[in-house]
Amino acid sequence: MGSSSIPVLLFPWLTLVSIIWLQSINGTNSVFPDYSSQLKSRLKISQVKLNYLTVASDAGKLFGWCSGVAARHLPLWLALMIGAIIGSVGYGVQFLFLASKIASLAYWQAFLLCVLAGNSVCWINTVCYIAAMRKFPVDHGTVVCLATSYAALSAKIYIAMTQVILGGDPSDKSIYLLLNSIVPILTGAITSPFLKESKPAGPKTRAGLVTILVIAGVTGSYAVVETAAPVFGSMPRRLPPLILLVMVVLLIIFVPLVNVIEWIKEGSWSLAREGEGVEKSVIKVEDKEVDREGGAGCGEEERWETWVRREYRVRELVASMEFWLYFLVYGCGGTLGLVYANNLGQISRSRGISDTVLVSISSSFSFFGKLFSAPLSAFSSRHMVSRPASMVLLMIPMAASFFLLLNPTKACLFIGTAIIGMCTGAMTSIAVSVTSELFGSEHFGVNHNILIANIPLGSLLFGYIAAFIYDKEGGGGYGPCIGTQCYHKTFIIWGFFCSLGTILSFVLYIQTKKWSKKRESGC
Repeated sequence: MGSSSIPVLLFPWLTLVSIIWLQSINGTNSVFPDYSSQLKSRLKISQVKLNYLTVASDAGKLFGWCSGVAARHLPLWLALMIGAIIGSVGYGVQFLFLASKIASLAYWQAFLLCVLAGNSVCWINTVCYIAAMRKFPVDHGTVVCLATSYAALSAKIYIAMTQVILGGDPSDKSIYLLLNSIVPILTGAITSPFLKESKPAGPKTRAGLVTILVIAGVTGSYAVVETAAPVFGSMPRRLPPLILLVMVVLLIIFVPLVNVIEWIKEGSWSLAREGEGVEKSVIKVEDKEVDREGGAGCGEEERWETWVRREYRVRELVASMEFWLYFLVYGCGGTLGLVYANNLGQISRSRGISDTVLVSISSSFSFFGKLFSAPLSAFSSRHMVSRPASMVLLMIPMAASFFLLLNPTKACLFIGTAIIGMCTGAMTSIAVSVTSELFGSEHFGVNHNILIANIPLGSLLFGYIAAFIYDKEGGGGYGPCIGTQCYHKTFIIWGFFCSLGTILSFVLYIQTKKWSKKRESGC
């Protein structure tokens, strides 16, 4: 094989690195706590109105289906840049206001800007998911789980950028809004050339995926240690955060290099040649033709067809009982876990614990939950295990954890938070594969964004329950609530909803069991 074939074989892996970079900087709403107090002061609003701005960011996901429609009819690079521009406007105007570059900003204008900013995340996520499906049609579930694990590091990455630029933590928090408006659009411009249509990855993907799994684990562990341990105290202030940024950037070198070495060792370069006795069949993924190895006859053909199953359009989707089961399961699982994370500040203060400790536990275990869901997804795809079964396994410990939180000891609080964080992280990563597995990949961009519309709905419902009980236990909202009673009833209610979701996840699994058996049999 000539050297000209190497770029063709490497291109899917460069696309994967691009997806990871995009996920790393797409958690712009995760740094909201860093500048929310300054924004509250400048807008002269109450804590309740500030919380509504958080809901507004989630409400942007109600219009996430627009990104799915656009990604289906436009080149992915163009859909990516549209999303980045939307986010740049949403965060950029807020930066100008917070930095006193514009005189005033009405509350309703700030609300709409938060909706825009929240919607931009959907565009970038949709592009990443579709690109993963097109370039890794068999292992896209594992690829998405690996890439989205980096999304859990977004807040740390933005903090690291700030520390590298300023040499420490900033007194003016508007820099976070500036980075939120600039970094995604710059990263989109850099990565967009790698999103163009090309030949998908070949069957030899284990070395590359294992490499990314190891690098992600090392990167996440370093981020946790660098944040929590004082071992870096003697270093220059800019060096520890700079190391984290370098670890993310250097993926562009390590991942392709490992694959080149693997191809050389196993002689896989011959895969790029045509006509070596390997039959080719063409399948349809996201309306794009993708070559794969044939030669296995009816069994392989049928296994692939059962993988794709059938393609659901919006009308068929909303008329499907499977969708509504899945919608409720995700709402009572992944969405509820996100709402719990949003309340960690109040929960920690009510229990007399540093909010940094509780947030660090939640975010760290969320990262590793996302990361460890990659091997789980790989096991599901390679051994034909239904992914709805994975949802059941995640919902059970999550439901139990809410009732564990009723125990007043700090140990139970830490353990419960860790389990909820890990299950939430894994669930939000696996959800992408579950959507494509249940409803097909042709209309995935629209279907998945309809599913995650339950995030703002759940945020409003579950968040209101928590806020109402918190204010009531705290004396009618005139002061902070201190004590275990602040969230005692909330945890019971949340535990009930999560238990209901667990039952529904088992019903969903039973509903798809017959199909799973067909996949296991191969024909």
